[in-house]
Amino acid sequence: MPSYEVCVRGNGAVAHAAALALARQGLQVALARGASGPAAAVDVRAYAINTASVALLSSLKVWDALPADARTAVYDMHVEGDAAGAALDFSAWSQGAPALAWIADASELDAALRRAADFAPHLSVLDDLPEGVATLQVLAEGRDSAARQRLGVQMPLMAYDQRALATRVVALLPHGGVARQWFRSPDVLALLPLDRPVPERSLGVVWSLPQARAQDLKALPDAAFEQALTDATGGALGALQLAGPRADWPLALAYAEQVCGPGWVLLGDAAHRVHPLAGQGLNLGFADVASLARVISEREPWRALSDPRLLQRYARERFVPTRAMGSLTDGLWQLFSSPQPLVRELRNRGLTLVNHLPPLKRLLAARALQS
Repeated sequence: MPSYEVCVRGNGAVAHAAALALARQGLQVALARGASGPAAAVDVRAYAINTASVALLSSLKVWDALPADARTAVYDMHVEGDAAGAALDFSAWSQGAPALAWIADASELDAALRRAADFAPHLSVLDDLPEGVATLQVLAEGRDSAARQRLGVQMPLMAYDQRALATRVVALLPHGGVARQWFRSPDVLALLPLDRPVPERSLGVVWSLPQARAQDLKALPDAAFEQALTDATGGALGALQLAGPRADWPLALAYAEQVCGPGWVLLGDAAHRVHPLAGQGLNLGFADVASLARVISEREPWRALSDPRLLQRYARERFVPTRAMGSLTDGLWQLFSSPQPLVRELRNRGLTLVNHLPPLKRLLAARALQS
């Protein structure tokens, strides 16, 4: 008989959230984090967290455990195209919401999830666990999931020939809780408001660029990179000063050909990858966690956790939202990466048109809040 009812494999935010959510139901859960690797460098990532993800993290007693300066509310979002006057603005006020999103320090959120897992009832944290020792395997190991590969599940990639370049900067001017994005051919740049290391003036940078350009920018001396970034923002927040190292990673669109089977299920980046231009990758993973936890909590008393028909309920529930977000981000990237003059004209007119249609703006913002 299996020693555990559930084994969650993974060491990231989605894996920890899944382990906590299932352990809260009284299930005997093992979290197999994997062997510890070398000490990581400074983590410059910033997570965009939507309302639905905040609700999940709050239910797990994690959100309120974050230091106050490790989560910053986004009250407004300003998006610019690559033509004068082409812009789109969203506000929390128009949504009747306290914030459009929150930007969380990735290392602090990961640390809070790890602390919660270390002390959670019904949850055992292990380096590893042999396969077959748990009734249900929840695989949340990320995009290079070894367990998914052992199962023979294919995950075809549509590579974008782009890399995301991330860092932290401090601006001359306060961010005012505004997230800013520039959609241009061939790059997408986001400045995300943070309160670390300097309150009101710190920003997370996510810059999606063609691979060669990303590598060139990463290799620039600090002063030259700061100038290039300030120029790319048009000086919207004044001069920008680096406050952390630069990290980069390849971008792709991918879906696992199966997300569940007898006794196993995929979550997060092990199941799907989308372009980061909408900041929804982690939110999709947290939505996977909420969906799986709900499906399991509502199962018939006689149905086993490993029953494929039970796990198919999760797969069906997540199929449309995941594909819709992937299609949206891919469509936006295709639209804004095109150098064709006619496409450029249409996309910039589109931004301006949507900006003058409040009902459509509210619909788009609502989708992002709850995706």
